[in-house]
Parts: sequence; C-alpha cells; structure tokens
Amino acid sequence: MVDRAAFGRTGHDSSRVIFAAAALGSMRQDRADQVLATLLEFGVNHIDTAASYGDSELRVAPWLGTHRDQFFLATKTGERTGDGARAGLEASLTRLGVDSVDLIQLHNLVEPGEWETAHGPGGAVEALARARDEGLVKFIGVTGHGLRIAGMHVRSLQRFDFSSVLLPYNFTVMSDDGYRADVEELLQLCQERDVAVQTIKSVARRRWPEGTEPEYSWYEPLADRDALGRAVRYILGRPGLFLNSSSDARLLRPILEAATAGGPVPADEEMAADVDRHGIEPLFDGGALERI
Repeated sequence: MVDRAAFGRTGHDSSRVIFAAAALGSMRQDRADQVLATLLEFGVNHIDTAASYGDSELRVAPWLGTHRDQFFLATKTGERTGDGARAGLEASLTRLGVDSVDLIQLHNLVEPGEWETAHGPGGAVEALARARDEGLVKFIGVTGHGLRIAGMHVRSLQRFDFSSVLLPYNFTVMSDDGYRADVEELLQLCQERDVAVQTIKSVARRRWPEGTEPEYSWYEPLADRDALGRAVRYILGRPGLFLNSSSDARLLRPILEAATAGGPVPADEEMAADVDRHGIEPLFDGGALERI
C-alpha cells in the first residue's frame, strides 16, 4: 500500500501518490472504472481533477457514488473573476455529483494580470473563500506550471492563506538554479505554514519530438521502468512532498508499484546518468517553452 502523510493542515492523511484524474479525460466509462479500481488496490485515497480535464469529472462521478467517503476530492478552476469561479465550482459539483469538494484550486495562476484579477476585489479568491464559508468546499489551493510558478506561489501565499500548492518537481527542473532557489524558498514557507505541496511531471522525459503525434499526454513520459522508479523515489524521498500521477493512465500502475516497492533515494549522479541515457529534457525554459 502507498504510504500516507498529513496533507498539510487539512486533517486528512493522503496517499503520497495522488491520482491525477486528467488521465480519464478522454476515456470510456468502463475503462475509467478499471483505472479507478487500481486506486483501491494500492490504497490511493486522494483524487485530483479539474473542470478543464475533458470528461474527467464525469468519469469520476459514478465512482464517487459508492466510494465518496474513501477519497479526498480535489478539483480546479481556471476562472479568475469571482462570478466565473463560483459558476465553475458549481458546475464541477454538478458534474461530480457531489454537494461539496474537499479542495478547490486556482489552476495555473502564474500570469501577473490574471493573478491580480484573482486576488483583487470581486476576484476568484474572494468568491472561493465565500464558497468555503458556505460549505461548498473545505480548502482552497493554487497550482501552476513552468519555471516562474514557485516564485508566484510564494507571492500567492503572502496574499492569501492557501492550504496547498502544486508545481513541477523532478531532477531536471530542479537542476535549474533559479527554479531550485524559488522552490526551496517556497518549501520553507509551506513547512512554516503547514501547507501541502503537490508535485507534477515527476516521470516526464521530454516534450514530444517535432513531427511526433502526442499520445495520452502533452509530454513524453519515461518508458524505462528502472528510470521511472528512480524518478518516483526522487520525489517521495523528500518528506512532505506528494506525487501526482501522470495524465497517461498507462503509467498509473508502474508509478504505484515504484512507490510501494521502496528503495533508496537515488543519488544525483544516478539521476544525471538517467538524463543522459534516456534523453531527458526540461519541459520548461522560462521563455518559449514556459507554457504548455
């Protein structure tokens, strides 16, 4: 079974591997049901979805009908205005078939203009705080991609008391000195405030080569099982981090098997060797490749 840890100050002990329900976005219901059954097999008790993940919320809904009390349920909104965020949350509740969710997250809040709108009067943060007071959601978080997001999360936490953050974390992205410095500042702040930290892109290999048709995910994942296992242990070897599984559902079981197998935290030399051996490349560069 996957280890569990306190998900920040929420009072919930979440599996350290969180199911990234983006993997269900274009699936048939019968296939989605098979994938969701894997969560029970490995003791995964935390589902992360979003309004923008295709049919993901709809695929999760039948499962929640009989398993709602077994899962911490998180979704996301990309809306920045208060009215939009409230409407988006209510639509998500309808699609999920629930009266409330445990966590609503502002999705990819990184651009300065959008950040100001979301945090300003009549913005999404204000509206979601009201929804929390009304019992539609228990906690509010913030997510993002790219090399600027760790610094923006620090700024967000200085403005509002978010319960969780989500950001890229793997050996390659952490090899960027500027990003690493921002992440370390963020992690220190999260530790001080008991804010949960979710990581994404743990098993990313690179963007799909030009001329290649993307499969299941916008980035190419690691195919080598040993390298994937080291990538998983690189994340879980750091206390306090949660690993969100891949949007490629084929990787769910390998990730969970790696998480439950245990083993030593790989040395930087091992991770660097995997970069060379498997052609692992950064997904983000702070410029042209900053946005997915």
